[in-house]
Amino acid sequence: MTDASALKDYFSEAQSWDADRTAGLRRSADVAWRVAAAGWVCAVAGAVGIVVLTPLKEVEPFVVRVDNTTGIVDVVPAYTGSPAPDESVSRYFLTHFLSTCERFNFATAESDYEECGAFQTARRNQDWYAEWTATNPASPLNVHKDGSTVGVQVTAVSFFTRATGLADLAQVRYLKVLRSGDGGAERTTHWVATIQFAYASPAKDPKVRRWNPLGFKVVDFRTEPELSLESAEKEAHHGS
Repeated sequence: MTDASALKDYFSEAQSWDADRTAGLRRSADVAWRVAAAGWVCAVAGAVGIVVLTPLKEVEPFVVRVDNTTGIVDVVPAYTGSPAPDESVSRYFLTHFLSTCERFNFATAESDYEECGAFQTARRNQDWYAEWTATNPASPLNVHKDGSTVGVQVTAVSFFTRATGLADLAQVRYLKVLRSGDGGAERTTHWVATIQFAYASPAKDPKVRRWNPLGFKVVDFRTEPELSLESAEKEAHHGS
């Protein structure tokens, strides 16, 4: 009886131990599944966060400007291309564009050529290249081989609004001062330019943005000599 009772107690204890072990395994499995589920939730949340934050991680080029006189460094603010800046800004760009593109000096010709291209559309730059190429007899590089220079002074900028309400046309009056290479007398002529312009997204090239941070673009450019009041009076007097 003693042996049978002891054996019964042994099997009962073994069965209880096995049940405890099975329950422990189940608890471990439940914990593992919860941890795995939490891991998947974190992974999904991380992926969603990356997708949402991707636009914020976009790399934007910027232009650092250094004042040649004071040495002060600042960053030129980026312009998105919309809305159009104030008329005074357009007036500045038109004046700067015309002064840079119409003047000539061999010392600054290469830089002026590149800077002028930064303000023009691709089609305008094709015409600009054809005008400046050395194979063109009328190219400034050929016309001013004698060392002569051309200075420019803008005298007036007027804006025009189309019937559609679009204000993208300007008329710029300016003087050209031709200085001969042999030190002779200066000759001043009067000109008027008609310019169609627009604003687009600024270029990604930092060098172009240094010249043109607001995306100002000349779409069309026409210029012709303008008779001065003095010349008109002389012609009228000569005709009478």
